[in-house]
Amino acid sequence: MLNVVLYQPEIPPNTGNIIRLCANTGSRLHLVGPLGFALDDARLKRAGLDYHEWATVAIYDDWPSYLERNSAGRLWAFSTRGQRRYCEAGFGAGDSLLFGPETRGLPTTLLQQLGPERTLRLPMIASSRSLNLSNTVAVAVYEALRQLGFAGLG
Repeated sequence: MLNVVLYQPEIPPNTGNIIRLCANTGSRLHLVGPLGFALDDARLKRAGLDYHEWATVAIYDDWPSYLERNSAGRLWAFSTRGQRRYCEAGFGAGDSLLFGPETRGLPTTLLQQLGPERTLRLPMIASSRSLNLSNTVAVAVYEALRQLGFAGLG
């Protein structure tokens, strides 16, 4: 099983889409606060449709709280500042895929802690700033699942 970790997400529909993705892939979703919205936000619910009940979602007040409760598996960060392409990583069951807030990405200090080997990017044209968060998560999750032989998926 994969873990999707959203660090301080800001846009409710993106998180709703990711809830739906996690429900359909059997991935666990971890929301690390502070969140940029309330969990009862109508836009979050609308984007996630009725998939909230099938998704496993854990919520943490902050990054240290997440780290205290999640030490197993490898942590892969996704950032436009990454040097390695996402498809160059060798994902394993239990790995965690970490994504930053939509307007600013992951903090430099966190990326430095993980190091360049664990910081991945999706290729884009040079003049682009970034892809939509929920699209990036979908690409990353499905690449990891592909590498794992789509275990448990029909």
